[in-house]
Amino acid sequence: MTGNNPLFPEYLGVDLSQYALVALMSLGMALAFIVADRNSPTSRALAVAFAFIGISIDLGIVVGVQYPVPMWLLGWFGVADAVAMGALLEWILRVRRTVPAGALNTRTGDVVLRLGQVAAALYAVLSVVLPEARARQFLGALGESSPLSAAGFWLFAAPIAFGCVCALGSMLLLLNRRPDRPERVRVVAMIVAIPFMAGSMIVGLDYAALVMILGLMVFLVGAVEYHVLQGQRGQFMSRFLSPQVAELVSRRGLAQAMQESLQDLTVVCCDLRGFTAYAQAHPSPQVLRVLREYYDAVGAVVARHGATIKDFAGDGVLVLVGAPLAQPDHARAAVQVAREIRTAVREVVRRASSPAYVLGVGVGAASGPVTVGVIGSSGRYEYTAVGPAVNLASRLCELARDGEVLLAAATTEQAQCHDALESRAPVAVKGYAEPVALFNLQDLAAA
Repeated sequence: MTGNNPLFPEYLGVDLSQYALVALMSLGMALAFIVADRNSPTSRALAVAFAFIGISIDLGIVVGVQYPVPMWLLGWFGVADAVAMGALLEWILRVRRTVPAGALNTRTGDVVLRLGQVAAALYAVLSVVLPEARARQFLGALGESSPLSAAGFWLFAAPIAFGCVCALGSMLLLLNRRPDRPERVRVVAMIVAIPFMAGSMIVGLDYAALVMILGLMVFLVGAVEYHVLQGQRGQFMSRFLSPQVAELVSRRGLAQAMQESLQDLTVVCCDLRGFTAYAQAHPSPQVLRVLREYYDAVGAVVARHGATIKDFAGDGVLVLVGAPLAQPDHARAAVQVAREIRTAVREVVRRASSPAYVLGVGVGAASGPVTVGVIGSSGRYEYTAVGPAVNLASRLCELARDGEVLLAAATTEQAQCHDALESRAPVAVKGYAEPVALFNLQDLAAA
């Protein structure tokens, strides 16, 4: 594969095989990104960017230099460059939307990225209107003796440089939000890769393949590290968070998926009975092993029912049924979650207990409107839930004896589980003017 286009006599007979390999690598990266997460708009934007980088290399060099392609058609090949740049800026924009900004102003960075996409569109128009200026004065300009003296060079270099500045500036602003480690690794890799990928357009055909491959490799390393870290996190958190929540965050971004809202849901609280004395009397490794088995048991139940664990606090666990994903039958699902938690944790505490130190489990559940959303400062965020139902569920959990599941009246009414209930005397609860009616969910299997 050698250059044969008479429009470029300086490249006649030059071997172009390496450019075909670079194009294949870029297209392969695009395929890998889309296969890894085809449902994510962020991944789709990234895949489009690398696909059109590969197409640009293939059309502009492998085809444009090897075959006698007319100049006007070479101009249209430049549209692939513009699409790649626009898609890359779109990827950055979508990544920014998945990282909470806290009190920081995000509008500036978003506007900058849109301006960069306008510059990409301008480059496409110039490529079609002035194909010869792009081919002779811009592409591979640094391979010429005086590349900066031609007006055509600056005409095309300006929108490309502006787009790069927009991308780099926006990603630096993103780092100011203190994203978590996986996202930070990927963003830094792109910051390093962009100058190489943009520079490959002007360094000359002798070195363009090397410069482009360096840019691709830098980002590939960062992307692989990102997916490894995300995979490790997902493997761990999948025991505690429902798959639906992960999918929601992937599709909409963290900020949109977890923005503050008032939702009708059911809160389930559980904790261990006798744990304080048990922890004082046993070595720390044994106590941690019991907690780990306890968390695993609760997490498995929660995952089966699409609920979300909001808090682990020592031997206490707080579960939300109906947030972040709304669930019409949240009360019925929560009753089943509470029942299964009691059964699962009983087996854990049975194995851990001794004649001198017997562990147990108590569960409480309450339904009602709860405000859910993200709170915290930049760098550390927590998904929180605030409302009377949260306090009531916690209070019922405290009142529950070993093996009891105490339900608030609103929960039993919505769940319609009256046959399995045992009425208890109303109790005074802080924040409620009248004593609160409660019911014990009988363990029919044990009976």
